[in-house]
Amino acid sequence: MTRLKPDTGRAGVVLAGGRSARFEDGDVALAPLGGRPLLVHAVEAVSPVVDEVVVSCRGDQRRRFAAALGESDVSFVVDPVDGVGPVAGLLTALRETDRLTAVVTGCDLPLVPSAFLGHLLDRVEQSTTASVVVRADGRTRPLPTAVNVRAAAAAASEALDTGGTLRDVVESLAPVVIPERHVAATVGTERLLTVDTRADLARAEAALARRGESGSPGGPSGAGGVRSNGR
Repeated sequence: MTRLKPDTGRAGVVLAGGRSARFEDGDVALAPLGGRPLLVHAVEAVSPVVDEVVVSCRGDQRRRFAAALGESDVSFVVDPVDGVGPVAGLLTALRETDRLTAVVTGCDLPLVPSAFLGHLLDRVEQSTTASVVVRADGRTRPLPTAVNVRAAAAAASEALDTGGTLRDVVESLAPVVIPERHVAATVGTERLLTVDTRADLARAEAALARRGESGSPGGPSGAGGVRSNGR
């Protein structure tokens, strides 16, 4: 991992501490897609465009996640309070890094291309906003998002104190919203499929098969139709 000065560079945060309440018989992060766990897809999508990767999880997940990720260069942070939701995990992860910006995604978003995540980081770094989000399926999505680390940590801390949600954190940062037409034209909205259920997993498998992929979520080139400043 490259050692950088504080408040420089990019972090990737993968939120993976959920209870998978809607996913039958197992942890969604470890569910196989194309022969590999969803968590691996998410980490591999983030890794090429950031300087460090932080995985947020529960204490009882850490050993299994480390085994699934093998030699991947990641650090883990454990959710400080079980059952609070992703805001606590996000806050802990943001406090763990001293990078300037971060792209935040979930283990349940296995199809997002690397270059699209890099594009979100490019946008937040080139503007005065503290966050960039996307619109898909007629709604603004809290994930994936690119954020200014310090601003997002402050917003997450406030949301945790007031019982706010991940969406509240993102919206408090007055984000730039990438229009759905742009998402559809560049990467396709199916790449933002969230895997919450076994049926969702089947749809993700079908999407993977249509693209002839068995590896990287970004496809053979990782491009996903969007140019990005790779790291």
